[in-house]
Amino acid sequence: MKIGELSRETGVAIRLLRYYEAQGLLTSRRSEGGHRLYGPESPATVARIRTLLAAGLPTKVIRDLMPCFAGEGIELQACVLDHIRAQLADLDSRITDLTRARTALGDILETSTRALART
Repeated sequence: MKIGELSRETGVAIRLLRYYEAQGLLTSRRSEGGHRLYGPESPATVARIRTLLAAGLPTKVIRDLMPCFAGEGIELQACVLDHIRAQLADLDSRITDLTRARTALGDILETSTRALART
């Protein structure tokens, strides 16, 4: 299928499909006329990419995970689950840091608002 067909089928902009290819996440071959041609597995590949991006994984990590899918869905082989666990732990850590920062900003805002109300 051509890039426009893949775009329509997946709902992903052509520009993003080209970006996924440039990042090594998606592959195509070229027609005699130089057009990108994608295989029948490409819509599933794009769906996997979108799922992993939505999970907050950077494209470098996604590229490493792409060969490790088991089956048709988003299930990954056991050999990469520790990597996913590490990504989840990192995300939990960042959430904790953001929660602390949010609390600190809330305290500053509350203190400042009270001080302004007294004047």
